[in-house]
Amino acid sequence: MLFVFSSSICTRTLFIIPPERFNEDELFHPKEALENEGIEVTIASTKTGEIIGDYQGKVESTTLFTDVSSNDYDAVAVIGGSGTNDYLWNNQDLQTYLKQAYKQKVLVTGICAGSVSVVQTGLLEGRTATCYPVDVQINQLKDNNVKYVSEHVVAYNDIITGDGPDGAKEFGQSLVKALR
Repeated sequence: MLFVFSSSICTRTLFIIPPERFNEDELFHPKEALENEGIEVTIASTKTGEIIGDYQGKVESTTLFTDVSSNDYDAVAVIGGSGTNDYLWNNQDLQTYLKQAYKQKVLVTGICAGSVSVVQTGLLEGRTATCYPVDVQINQLKDNNVKYVSEHVVAYNDIITGDGPDGAKEFGQSLVKALR
């Protein structure tokens, strides 16, 4: 499926984080890259209110991702962290949401454990992706017929995956580039 985005910067991106233990680098670096380009970033989760990251960083989830339409956004990003494995992997609501976003030609992205959430939708079957280089995540890719590659970012025109904190800045730049 070929997606065509407008030549101007799109204005809205939804970042979905776990209700606790998101990775700060994976959230804050891409968020900064997008906001520096004038792109509005909304933080959503499975709960609203203050959410504490893996390293005690704090962010406000302003909405439940299930309460907003994915077609209100130009991109949706699933952010990793240790809480992503516990709350967003195998989350049927999230998988349905991401598939719907994809059908509506919204750019679907994930970083680290968030990449696994994207892979679990089946949208990357037969393609390559990246995630944090640990067996539990790599095995999830293999189990979903996705080839793991050791790169910071794997960018298709419809789906982008990132490897984790070390590639968080590059992941953010790839989102900006895809939305131009």
